[in-house]
Amino acid sequence: MAKIQFSRGIDEEAVPDVRLTRSKSGAQGTATFIFENPKALSSSSTEDITGMYMIDEEGEILTREVKAKFINGQPAGLEALYLMRTTEEWDRFMRFMERYAQANGLGFSKA
Repeated sequence: MAKIQFSRGIDEEAVPDVRLTRSKSGAQGTATFIFENPKALSSSSTEDITGMYMIDEEGEILTREVKAKFINGQPAGLEALYLMRTTEEWDRFMRFMERYAQANGLGFSKA
């Protein structure tokens, strides 16, 4: 089962909008995750956000590039950026996303 966590042990229920870019050579890429009103920002969550953890049966992928979005001083969303510097990292990320999409009923569309 593929899942996303912001604090260890607390699964994120909000399903993100994910945007992918890849270099022309295919060796590097970025994935931008945008979460609207994630559980990680709820008042009942007292854990610090130390990063975004993408967990599946192969293990864990981690990014520390996480920013909060605020509207009128209230937390409204999270944006996480995952950088892939090799084709192996890209392939591993895509395997995770296939599992995550299947677990959450997501689809893929090219821009």
